[in-house]
Amino acid sequence: MSDPAANLLYRWPAAAKFGSRVPKEKFYEHGTVPTTVREKFVAEVQRITWAYKLAENTINLSGSIAVPEIQVFQLEAKGNDVSEPVLTAIDKAIPFPIIFEISRGAGDSRSVRMVAVHKQLGAGAPKLGAYYSTGWQSADAERQTLPASITLSALYTALLTPLTPVELRPGEDMSEVAARLQTVRTLEREIASLERKIRTEPQLNRKIELRRALKTKQSELEQQR
Repeated sequence: MSDPAANLLYRWPAAAKFGSRVPKEKFYEHGTVPTTVREKFVAEVQRITWAYKLAENTINLSGSIAVPEIQVFQLEAKGNDVSEPVLTAIDKAIPFPIIFEISRGAGDSRSVRMVAVHKQLGAGAPKLGAYYSTGWQSADAERQTLPASITLSALYTALLTPLTPVELRPGEDMSEVAARLQTVRTLEREIASLERKIRTEPQLNRKIELRRALKTKQSELEQQR
């Protein structure tokens, strides 16, 4: 998670307010949702609100096949948080990109974090990447205006980019960012593996080879970021 996202909440447009409460059962009543995930809904989620609908008819930005609309869901946690399997079940059930706001606590101690995944829509089930999140922040924290964008696709990219650990490159869309994030995760795993091997390798020549490989992978990782 990048530093700018540590304290980031958006001031969603009043024109996009939807404010519809959604019964939890809508997401786990289908047979495709495992029992363990249904139990998480019951144990972790107090309330789900479909809070905002960012669409051409609400904020006057044109959509696309990839991003026809963007939904904002507010989840009230029963305890300290709502886990990713719950978010995944909701994401798979709703055929639009979603930005989640998870809240916990009450009164002055109430806090919120924003979390989202890059969601690729297609003929079948949506394809989900990794979830990224802001830190927890006061529910009363000052909210920022939405990033200036000319399409919903551009807005979606601008909303997600601060949550991810890579910098957005000129002209890059969110699918390209997601592919780069996948490469970053792969390189991070390879680097961790090489570092473990270096620590335990007794032969000097082999250790030198491993260090050379590690340096190459570290350079590749830096280029991806």
